[in-house]
Amino acid sequence: MRPIQMVDLKRQYAGIKPAVDEAVARVMDTTAFINGQAVADFADQLAAYLNVKHVIPCANGTDALQIALMAAGLQPGDEIITPSFTYIATTEVIALLRLTPVFVEVDPDTFCIDPSSIKKAITPKTKAIVPVHLYGQSANMEEIEKIAKAHDLFVIEDNAQSIGAKYRYSDGTVKKTGTMGHIGCTSFFPSKNLGCFGDGGALCTDDDLLAEKMKMIANHGQSKRYYHDLVGCNSRLDAIQAAVLSIKLKQLDQYNAARFEAAAYYTNAFKDNPRIKTPFIAPHNKHVFHQYTIILEGVDRNRLVEQLASVQIPAMIYYPVPAHKQKMFSFLNLPQFDLPITDWLTERVVSLPMHTELDKEQLDYITDKVNYFTK
Repeated sequence: MRPIQMVDLKRQYAGIKPAVDEAVARVMDTTAFINGQAVADFADQLAAYLNVKHVIPCANGTDALQIALMAAGLQPGDEIITPSFTYIATTEVIALLRLTPVFVEVDPDTFCIDPSSIKKAITPKTKAIVPVHLYGQSANMEEIEKIAKAHDLFVIEDNAQSIGAKYRYSDGTVKKTGTMGHIGCTSFFPSKNLGCFGDGGALCTDDDLLAEKMKMIANHGQSKRYYHDLVGCNSRLDAIQAAVLSIKLKQLDQYNAARFEAAAYYTNAFKDNPRIKTPFIAPHNKHVFHQYTIILEGVDRNRLVEQLASVQIPAMIYYPVPAHKQKMFSFLNLPQFDLPITDWLTERVVSLPMHTELDKEQLDYITDKVNYFTK
């Protein structure tokens, strides 16, 4: 049996190596490493895939979130509603811009932000909602959009983990995650469903004015060289990464299908295990399984992770400390948050290997060991 990885990037690369190597060689031949044709081509390809008017590539997913918040014209002290059960980048940029994060609960089944919790958190200072499409599944965007419209709130989607996922509205309309709010943000970190060979990110929108503003912010606040109209930053996707992403974008639906198939195998193998709650897929969602995350009941999670490691099976805890309990936010003097669902989940979730190259032998081995160690 091949060694088991949380993400097997080497084997994925092997499957597309000739195309990737050729694309990278073209960039090397042109020496257009920054803002070259490869970047423009990838932006157009991703816009077509997502069915949006504008894609603005940038240096990473965290920058994408920061640029989006900067483009929204928010002021220090404005409140931004977001889940606490997420990777820290979502909330880190809020604090970095001296905005106020307001942490709310997630749905215990989908792990995504709970619309009813959003409603309770709205105050006169609330200016935006940042829903996170966590682990590969869409948040309940129809309800979130209704709330945002009723209170004139900006919606910035954190789509770092769910590119290619779909959400179906009650009228049958289907949209991809990252395309439903005012701005969508994504990451191309290597382990993502669409990952490059370094850091990378992008923003997308259908709003012409927002698109122009975000392009300026990402390029030192300038629309014309050396004329800086806005306070911006330096956040660019380099051409080599864009070339890699163009090749992998063609495979993304296939990659996501492979993840879904592996997830179905896991779920079937654990269906009779009372100590494991397998991932719930909301009826309105097409899940792309960036992570396969289970909830443990009556199991010592840390011991399970150690036991799995002893038989060469990696497992990860995403995330052991929720944002509202991180020391980094102590300077904000935020009130104490009562988020029992978030706290409950952070004590019980564990993620198993999930990537495009998992085979039946590996899946059998993983599920057998997990069932054995949790019985």
